[in-house]
Amino acid sequence: MLTVKPARMSPRDVARVGGAGLRARPLRVFLSALGIAIGIAAMLSVVGISASSQEDLNRQLAALGTNLLTVSPGQTLFGERSHLPDGAEKMIARIGPVTSVTSIGTTTAKVYRNERIPSEESGGIAVAAARLDLPGKVSATVADGVWLNAATERYPAVVLGAAAADRLGVYQPGPRQRVWLGGQWFTVVGILAPAPLAPELDTAALVGWPVAEERLAFDGYPTTVYTRAEEPQVVAVQGVLAATANPENPQEVKVSRPSDALAAKQAADTTLNALLLGLGGVALLVGGVGVANTMVISVLERRAEIGLRRSLGATRGQIRLQFLAESLLLSLLGGVGGVLLGIGVTGAYASYQGWPSIVPAWAMIGGLAATLVIGGLAGFYPAVRAARLSPTEALATP
Repeated sequence: MLTVKPARMSPRDVARVGGAGLRARPLRVFLSALGIAIGIAAMLSVVGISASSQEDLNRQLAALGTNLLTVSPGQTLFGERSHLPDGAEKMIARIGPVTSVTSIGTTTAKVYRNERIPSEESGGIAVAAARLDLPGKVSATVADGVWLNAATERYPAVVLGAAAADRLGVYQPGPRQRVWLGGQWFTVVGILAPAPLAPELDTAALVGWPVAEERLAFDGYPTTVYTRAEEPQVVAVQGVLAATANPENPQEVKVSRPSDALAAKQAADTTLNALLLGLGGVALLVGGVGVANTMVISVLERRAEIGLRRSLGATRGQIRLQFLAESLLLSLLGGVGGVLLGIGVTGAYASYQGWPSIVPAWAMIGGLAATLVIGGLAGFYPAVRAARLSPTEALATP
């Protein structure tokens, strides 16, 4: 008795048969693939935008230098706010590897656009006394106007940080541009550009040290001392700054550097990214459900085709492989579209922000792999269900 073995389908045959099934229902295929694409694009955009933002920040810090250390007062043993000694700046300057020292001192004054603004609507803007050499020491630049000088530091003149100027509605300094500061008028002589290494300056109104002591009841104690050190010695200098700034109570001194702020920002970004990636995962799951739905309906609609193929000698395995291939092709179509869409969104947003556009290769590969896994899982049940249909049962179905 002759035993006829069914012909084996090559990978090319499987892809051709699977593709033919998709071409028969273009609109349904498009909508199902769109669900997958949205999920992949969401996750890829989150990763890409985060990577682009981080790269831009890293480049800025590398250009400005990460050898800047900040010293500020902490709290006493009784929980009260302490202050740095009068000679803290001079003592810090005596440390061998330290190359420069400057400072600001926060006052209790408030600043408003005019005298008619309610006192509680300060906009979160701090008023601080500043040393004349502050911009050069913290790599801050004046976007418009001029910085304080030996003459203006003794008179009611103020330089606004970038965010402070925006909140006050001041966009151009000049002799006629004034703000209500500490119960009196101060002339705006300059506006700073954003300061990546000292972001607290962005929301500050900066006045001269002498005028702050004379007119704003400033006590003269610095609240933030900016210290530059030789790059190889930054860690060593960081270790002795607290004891040098306040030898009697070093535990009441806080020392940090821009990289610490960067680490905190990255931790916050990680939490936000986890949330957004979760939302992208939900969208991907919805897309997978759409694929499963499409394949189940396809099995119901094509029972006659399945029966005909089975009667002509197709095995259960070949039927199962056909529908599984359709599901994988459908998911791959959505995955490729999602990767392209994610790259486009990342590139557009990074270009708008002036960032370098970066999409990690692992994210693109992982996105495609995720679509194939979801496609395989979504198509497994419909494929098994199609393979279980007997030829007579399938052909008998109207």
